[in-house]
Amino acid sequence: MKITRIETIVLNLPMQIDRATPMLGGKARTSIDMLLVRVDTDAGITGWGEAFGHRIFHATRAAIDTLVGPMFVGRDPSHILASHDEVQRVLHGVGRGGATMYALSGIDIALWDIAGKAAGVPLYRLLGGSSRADLPAYASLLRYGAADAVAHYTAQALGRGYRHVKIHEITLPEIEAARDAAGAGVPLMVDTNCPWTVAQAIEMARRLAPLDIHWLEEPVWPPENLAGLAEVRMRGGLDTAAGENYATAWEFRRAFDAGAITYAQPSVTKIGGVTEMRRVMALAETFGVQVVPHSAYFGPGLLASIHCIAAMPTESLVERFYCDFADNPLGDAIHPKLGRIAVPQGPGLGADPDPRLLAKLRTT
Repeated sequence: MKITRIETIVLNLPMQIDRATPMLGGKARTSIDMLLVRVDTDAGITGWGEAFGHRIFHATRAAIDTLVGPMFVGRDPSHILASHDEVQRVLHGVGRGGATMYALSGIDIALWDIAGKAAGVPLYRLLGGSSRADLPAYASLLRYGAADAVAHYTAQALGRGYRHVKIHEITLPEIEAARDAAGAGVPLMVDTNCPWTVAQAIEMARRLAPLDIHWLEEPVWPPENLAGLAEVRMRGGLDTAAGENYATAWEFRRAFDAGAITYAQPSVTKIGGVTEMRRVMALAETFGVQVVPHSAYFGPGLLASIHCIAAMPTESLVERFYCDFADNPLGDAIHPKLGRIAVPQGPGLGADPDPRLLAKLRTT
């Protein structure tokens, strides 16, 4: 079996919004961009992947179409580990991070989808198996910057059956509104997206302590300041989480060595796909760090994250970005029910994008 073609597809998914328009990347957003990767083979098996898109899909797509994708055409898709490592070696001169690793991630996910389809088994079984039919999901709210909106969406998420909520707020009134709406005992995570100096983060962590925050995520700018993040963890009094902006297992190794994080958050569409995600998970286990992957997407990347988590020896949470869509190409496969999301049971990732919705939502 040989890879014959790699195609990139950009979708735009309009969100259904009933309150304040959420913020993504510092701007109000009413839709989500998705970058799909389709890998065809001469055996008639097609694999689907997802490379990190959002605001950078133009660059990621160019990296796939002009650099990374051509390296895979003609290869045997079953040689995933060897091909993955060879491509990483070729990429080292242009940077093993950003768009190049996002590109590799999307293709790697598609190759694992092909492997599962060729074997006739769901991906989690290739990765070690699982007895879990579903996994706990947490509602990862977008940033609203308004206490009433935060309270509304927190209460709505709990009403839909979620038992864990994460907010993306950086000021006390919004965070307090989430805690008030959730009530005592509901795990509440705060993702701040790297806004503060070390001193500011420590001060804020101490102010948040009475709110019983489950973890404080990415509190320090820049995200590469691992010593600073470790200081926040030690002096701030809260557990820390980070990793969505790390590339390769080696960056996680540095974070673990520094004692910077309580919860590791590799992103399968950024880190290097399923192959590199598994390396991070194995490494984290040796350091006693819990892995809770970042999965702020709605395509094959979310499905790959679910499979990777399902194959872990202990149960972990699935992040579900809290958006509603009139249409999405994976249908019910991305929808939690009563706070739990099903582990797909079909071969490979377990669900292919709906061709009708691909045509409807495709932009380029």
